[in-house]
Amino acid sequence: MLDRVDSTMAEAARRAPQIDRPTWIIAQTQTAARGRRGRVWQAPAGNLNATLIFKPDASPAAAARRSFLAANALFAALSIYVPAQQLALKWPNDVLLSGGKVAGILLESSGQGGRIDWLSIGLGVNLRHAPEGVTDAAFAPVSLTQMGGWQVDPLDFLTTLATAYAAQEQRLAQMGFAQIRADWLAHAARLGEIITARTMRDEITGTFDTIDDDGNLVLITGTGRCVIAAADIYF
Repeated sequence: MLDRVDSTMAEAARRAPQIDRPTWIIAQTQTAARGRRGRVWQAPAGNLNATLIFKPDASPAAAARRSFLAANALFAALSIYVPAQQLALKWPNDVLLSGGKVAGILLESSGQGGRIDWLSIGLGVNLRHAPEGVTDAAFAPVSLTQMGGWQVDPLDFLTTLATAYAAQEQRLAQMGFAQIRADWLAHAARLGEIITARTMRDEITGTFDTIDDDGNLVLITGTGRCVIAAADIYF
């Protein structure tokens, strides 16, 4: 474990040329943590600040689908410390606990020619502390202990999470993404209900029907089926 780092994602990118096996990087404190679209991610000590970096033989699209493996692994790990019925997976890469955001996932990769050189999966989990002063979030941050979950040390949680993620990779290898997709949908927040997706250009409201084989969100709207590759979700 690193005492202090700008971000575990940045550290993973620096180490990428030297790694020869899947490697977890964990830090007590991050000074420049970030979420999707460059948003600030608060990462106080006592929470999980970790990145898995490895070199899968994968296309960029296949690598991107691993956000669903990470979400399934987070669900499995968190359900040991809090009742599973309080958890839900929010497309594309958040975990909700009693309706608040308890964890987020960020993917980054590098590569050329249709294959990636490396993939890093950043995972932030509010184990002990919910970020303070967050007033513009669609889903207010919460922590595991705040919501009545067991108190767990970040290193112990990472051991659980790493085991769960390895199991997801095994399921992917044996059964393909269809099984990962089915597992994710079994815990999806607001499946079959009306939600709103805000893209960089549009706001689309419809019934959350499914995610497709590429992990895209599928909404049924008044004008038909709408497939969305990237958006922020509100409900």
